[in-house]
Amino acid sequence: MTAVRVGQAEVQQCRDGHGVFLERADLSALIDAETAWHSSSGFQTQPIPRITADMATPPPAPLRAPAWVATLFN
Repeated sequence: MTAVRVGQAEVQQCRDGHGVFLERADLSALIDAETAWHSSSGFQTQPIPRITADMATPPPAPLRAPAWVATLFN
């Protein structure tokens, strides 16, 4: 087992890929972090700009992981 510190939680990760193991309090910390991740991903309404001939196409938005937990174990 390899101990990995993830934010406020400690996760035990199997070296052979059999899964991860953690305490109940650490699971709660991960759930809170996941909830915070999704609460900031909502669509923000902005005023539509006036279209003019000299406007350029905006750059594409950066790709975001589907969940905060997905960013932990690459």
